[in-house]
Amino acid sequence: MKIALIGYGKMGKMIEKIALDRNHKISYVIDIDNINDIDKISPSNTDVVIEFTHPESAFNNVSKCLSNKINVVSGTTGWNDHLDKAKELALANNVAFLWSSNFSIGVNVFFKLNEYLAQLMNKFDNYEPSIKEIHHIHKKDAPSGTAITLAEGLLKNFKHKKKWELNSDSPENISITAERTDEVPGTHIVKYDSNVDYIEITHCAKSREGFAMGAVIAAEFLKGKKGIFTMNQVLGF
Repeated sequence: MKIALIGYGKMGKMIEKIALDRNHKISYVIDIDNINDIDKISPSNTDVVIEFTHPESAFNNVSKCLSNKINVVSGTTGWNDHLDKAKELALANNVAFLWSSNFSIGVNVFFKLNEYLAQLMNKFDNYEPSIKEIHHIHKKDAPSGTAITLAEGLLKNFKHKKKWELNSDSPENISITAERTDEVPGTHIVKYDSNVDYIEITHCAKSREGFAMGAVIAAEFLKGKKGIFTMNQVLGF
């Protein structure tokens, strides 16, 4: 298939390598230096766009591609307030859109494990849940999109908390701690603490390769489809 890349940082370069290794073609590489070339991407030259940029530019990038009737996979986090608009645009243009806070297969298994653990722990209100995420110093949004997805999955199944909050000291909220350290690809820890013990589950990424592979697999899934999709459907959960 023909894939256009929007964003050519470390993730974009890794996605390009994996896509080429899987015998796909790269139709366009769009970065800050040639951002206007995004208007050249069309269904005649591209099957799916994979977008990994910045929160400030993501919606504009995604909306242009959807308006040009091209299927889009987006992994940019920090623009959740505009996601519903992007989904509406995809439906209006009869194309496919898939956004995920994390494309790693391991993380998506971790999401499911997090929800199941929350269901079990919901019976025990003497345990205090919290989330910690650790990322590289270049990551702009905090907490991470993955941490927010974990918090939402926890809240859906653990009824003793009302909402999540960054560095919260309220007993009604789930506190998320965000740490930025060196070149850490991504570590996420969900902890339930009591006065006698604690339970902790952790996902630790060794590199960006898992995220990039998942994004390419999502693009393969999206080819020829129409509608709104998630990684659950890609992975058959």
